[in-house]
Amino acid sequence: MTPPPSELPERYDPAATEARWQSAWDAAGAFHAEPVARDGEPARVPDAPKAYVLEMLPYPSGEIHMGHVKNYTMGDVVAHHRRRTGHVVFHPMGYDAFGLPAENAAIRTGEAPAEVTARNIASIRSQLRRLGFSIDWDTEISTADPGYYRWTQWIFLRFLERGLVERREAAVNWCPRDQTVLANEQVVDGLCERCKSPVELRQLPQWFLRITDYAQALLDDMDLLDDWPERVLTMQRNWIGRSVGARVEFRVADDEATVVPVFTTRPDTLHGATFFLLAPEHPLVPRLVAGAPEHDAVMEYVGTAARTAVADRSSADRPKTGVFTGRHVINPATGDRIPVWVADYVLMDYGTGAVMAVPAHDERDFAFARAHDLPVRRVIAADDTPPDAPLDEAWTGPGHLVNSGPLDGMSVDEAKEAICADLAARGEGEATVGYRLRDWLISRQRYWGAPIPVVNCAGCGVVPVPDDQLPVLLPHVEDYAPQGQSPLAAAEEWVATQCPTCGGPARRETDTMDTFVDSSWYFLRYTAPHFTGGPFDREIADYWLPVDQYIGGVEHAILHLLYARFFTKVLHDLGLVGTREPFARLFTQGMIHHQGAKMSKSRGNVVPPDAIIQRFGADTLRLYILFMGPAADDAEWSDSGVEGQRRFLDRVWRLVRALPGDRAPARPAPSDVRDDPAAEALVRKAEATVDKVSQDIGERFSFHTAISAIQELVNHATRDMSEGALSSPAGEMAAWHAARTTVSLLFPFAPHIASELWEAMGGERLWQEPWPEPDPAFLVAQSETIVVQVNGKLRDRADVAPGLPDDELVAIAMSLPKVQAALGGAEPVRRIVVPGKLVNLVVSAK
Repeated sequence: MTPPPSELPERYDPAATEARWQSAWDAAGAFHAEPVARDGEPARVPDAPKAYVLEMLPYPSGEIHMGHVKNYTMGDVVAHHRRRTGHVVFHPMGYDAFGLPAENAAIRTGEAPAEVTARNIASIRSQLRRLGFSIDWDTEISTADPGYYRWTQWIFLRFLERGLVERREAAVNWCPRDQTVLANEQVVDGLCERCKSPVELRQLPQWFLRITDYAQALLDDMDLLDDWPERVLTMQRNWIGRSVGARVEFRVADDEATVVPVFTTRPDTLHGATFFLLAPEHPLVPRLVAGAPEHDAVMEYVGTAARTAVADRSSADRPKTGVFTGRHVINPATGDRIPVWVADYVLMDYGTGAVMAVPAHDERDFAFARAHDLPVRRVIAADDTPPDAPLDEAWTGPGHLVNSGPLDGMSVDEAKEAICADLAARGEGEATVGYRLRDWLISRQRYWGAPIPVVNCAGCGVVPVPDDQLPVLLPHVEDYAPQGQSPLAAAEEWVATQCPTCGGPARRETDTMDTFVDSSWYFLRYTAPHFTGGPFDREIADYWLPVDQYIGGVEHAILHLLYARFFTKVLHDLGLVGTREPFARLFTQGMIHHQGAKMSKSRGNVVPPDAIIQRFGADTLRLYILFMGPAADDAEWSDSGVEGQRRFLDRVWRLVRALPGDRAPARPAPSDVRDDPAAEALVRKAEATVDKVSQDIGERFSFHTAISAIQELVNHATRDMSEGALSSPAGEMAAWHAARTTVSLLFPFAPHIASELWEAMGGERLWQEPWPEPDPAFLVAQSETIVVQVNGKLRDRADVAPGLPDDELVAIAMSLPKVQAALGGAEPVRRIVVPGKLVNLVVSAK
């Protein structure tokens, strides 16, 4: 039992206090959540408001860093607040254990990925426990656990049955350093998102998830995401890239059975298409030049393009290179034969990988035409420009149609409608919508990932592994370093298997799944972490989903967040979950910088969390990490700032220790402190602090201002107590109320010291104590300050009673000496009153 305040130790010892309360929480099952699905138990869904609070799960590639501390501390504050405001709170934890981060960590140490991952998970778990987070550890998961990836494979098979999985040869992003394929979303400015190596393009057979089938749904359902940052929604909209235009079919000259479709947002300029461009990776290129004199030159160009970074190829300033194929296509609007070139600025991941080049009205096409002496035909002209006026650069401004036969004189919009109707009538195209989004490439030629659950049979083709044979376990291999093909290909005993359909010999798929597949549904598995009857229980999942508060980095806007939305929509359409969106409210936190740069081992500017905890205590670190500034902004680490928060906790300790008596008196009512100005002022301050902190946590996510408000209350109480202003019975009541309020509000940020002091003040189980609510009687302002202006210029201010009528406010304003001097005896011609804020007296100019 903690001694009463007066018998508390003189100095706060965080190590002993934190160890004591962490043990107490574990023994009490303080943060255990129900319901979760269990084998052999029926679902029991409570009739109570719920709060599913979740932070993005960590990669176990090492120990946690300060970014993790910030992320998980924010979530913990929210979880504590929701728990104490009457919600059933679910606050789980897991590890995104498959994939490149964990595998590369293993390669660095020379150990097996499973061993390194298990050790890192144990280390992260220890660090998170040491920080005192209110996590339900009974729901802990690892995506590399067979009990988890069994269901990742099961979900893959459901996608396969629905036609959302496809294996095809494609031009893919290849990281030469990591020796694996990357999804488009994992290529940033032409570089591998993880290792920053220049990305190459290769033609390989790969597995794709057809996220493009859900492009429009991903856009439409953004209407459900009112509590997401607009920045994230904008990033997703831009990545999906919806465009209204037309599909136009160009037939290959001398081989009109071969049709090459293009997508264009400017079908009105079709008459101006004077040449045709293909991406080097376009599958038609080898066919077009087979046996032709141009074959060698074209294929050499294709090879060079494959070794060129995508960012360089798409640079606007780069010279426009290309090679003629010797072939032509037919312009469906004019019937002209136009030459087909291969150009590396055309990319397969935009449109169809083919471009109808209109040099007169596109800057890049104009530069290409000038570089290769190709014709330029104007088809849009400003009202005062002759149709045959020469062009020194591409005309991209407004105008009407010229040199376009029956379209001449039409506006751009009229011409778009007319040309689309004509194409549709002739079966050579139609108006349509295109998307920048490409199907999600999930194949990885790496070892540490969930095996793709299919086999390849000579007679039956690609055959899914039956559900009752899942999981397809990841075998042990001696050499798992990247080799350009999956290390699993060398595990012959594992690869060689039987076809589930015919029983004949078959071979397992040796690529593994992208780790983002694992993390696209983990928030559902938390609700059934050890359940063997399915990936989750529908009734329990529907109780918890969507996640009420999700917290993580904005860098995941077009990776994890987009994929998780896609998965949830598919699972909904399969009838497996009741929600179409996984996360109701999203918050993206800023990064922690040190010495002017993001914390990084390579920069040598990392501040280890354990070192801060060892020196100052976990509560100090939790408090400081949220006090650094607005949670959404980047913040600069300061050692002196950490020390300042430790000094604050010491002040809180001394405040409680100095309280008169052994136990708290009743909560003060207005009548208890009415005759004691100091006591009343302190109680008013405490109630205002409750009001502000509640809104800052619950509505604004403004943790730094909440902490600041608590500090102001502590300073106020400490000052009054040290000056003897609270020695009366009313004063003692106010002091106790301020201290209890401080400790109660501090608990989400610094739960260990708060629990210790709460118990010392006679309380129990602060984590179960209802969140304080402000007494409205103490929130009514005793006075308010109004600004007084004359002709819009500030002349004075006045403290007045709240709610005074306008005429009384004007009378008070006109009685002020400075205002009278400004009026100079003139009578105002207008009196403008903004109640509680302003009086503006308008006089005529002399």
